[in-house]
Amino acid sequence: MQKEFERRRAQLMRMMGPGAIAILPAAPIAMRNRDVEHRYRPDSDFYYVTGFPEPEAVAVLIPQREQAEYVLFCRERDDEREQWDGSRAGQQGAIEIYGAQDSFPIGDLDEILPRMLEQCERVFYAMGCNPDLDRRMSEWISKIRSQSRSGLEGPLEFIALDHYLHEMRLLKSPAEIRAMRTAARISAQAHRRVMQGCRPGLREYQLEAEFLHECGIRGARHQAYPSIVGSGANACILHYIDNNDAVEDGDLLLIDAGCEYDLYASDITRTFPVSGRFSESQRVLYEAVLKAQGAAIDEVRAGNHWNAPHEAAVLVITEELVRLGILRGAVAQLIEDEKHKPFYMHRTGHWLGMDVHDVGSYKVDGEWRLLEPGMVLTVEPGLYIPAGAEGVDKRWWNTGIRIEDDVLVTEAGPEILSAEAPKAVAEIEALMAAAPPRIAALSARSPAPA
Repeated sequence: MQKEFERRRAQLMRMMGPGAIAILPAAPIAMRNRDVEHRYRPDSDFYYVTGFPEPEAVAVLIPQREQAEYVLFCRERDDEREQWDGSRAGQQGAIEIYGAQDSFPIGDLDEILPRMLEQCERVFYAMGCNPDLDRRMSEWISKIRSQSRSGLEGPLEFIALDHYLHEMRLLKSPAEIRAMRTAARISAQAHRRVMQGCRPGLREYQLEAEFLHECGIRGARHQAYPSIVGSGANACILHYIDNNDAVEDGDLLLIDAGCEYDLYASDITRTFPVSGRFSESQRVLYEAVLKAQGAAIDEVRAGNHWNAPHEAAVLVITEELVRLGILRGAVAQLIEDEKHKPFYMHRTGHWLGMDVHDVGSYKVDGEWRLLEPGMVLTVEPGLYIPAGAEGVDKRWWNTGIRIEDDVLVTEAGPEILSAEAPKAVAEIEALMAAAPPRIAALSARSPAPA
């Protein structure tokens, strides 16, 4: 994998050109409470370039610098701290393990980095992401400019580094695609497990625990985002994460959950009946969403623009709402007037990668970006009809449905990375009917949380 990071650094430095410097800080440690830290997760941009997993680090890239083009400031080895917190790479490890050409203690940053800045004309840096380093950068630059009478000019231009990095991250390499296939496959198996374990009387958090357990035993110890496990009316709340209520016979359950594997996200949503069989009203709404998703996925093709999948989904959703009598009027006019939005209020997808809502512009020069092989996006149409929806028959109330897959753009067409998670009605019902009642007994002794 170090060859991959080396390739990325070389590509970035080619874009920067001589006379430039790029500065990338690691993510700070985040406190959970008092003196307890959250488990550390590297900043995506920093890790994308370095592969370095530790906090308190700054990477510096200086194209065509004779001494070293890639310098890594990081923590020194410390036997006492390592006894408490685990091993550190130190300066030797930064070079031998992580590919730095030179390394200095992070405590020397204020002394050494300004001298590097003095020799450069352009600074590539993501301003606003790290307030402490922003402040220090400002102080260093001000000090350099105050010495202009001594012949020091220093940087003349600041350039948004994140723009360049995010364009690179948008197109996934073969190694990245392998990681994302693995993440999607693990999450798909976890979704299957939830379907198999679902029974009336369980609580949403118990089903969430099934998902987390399946991911964990398959090597994905972290989730890409907080899991949404909403049954009945809760499925109509787009970002419902309380996951506390009992799942009842006759309800649909919506689970939007995905693991992170090797720092790459998956993002899958499935909706299925708690009882194991769709009612007629649930089935017709579900198949409307499934039809919309199929139309949208078919538009995930190289050369199509970013918004084509969304337009396809909105068209089908609106046609189906008219067919079911939930909307009335001409489809084209209803779309123009956005009459579908009370029932389908979000976009059909987003970029996917190291971040679940991954980086990369959706428009270029004011026009929707064209899809290219190597891009990965989600496709997730939905329908949400809460109780009391004006002018809507009560049989549709408290129904929330979303179906989401992770889709790779290829030369041959869309590749659904998450295809192992069932979504056809017959497939879901067959899987649930064949499942052993593995966790049903838990419901009797699992009260609601206080």
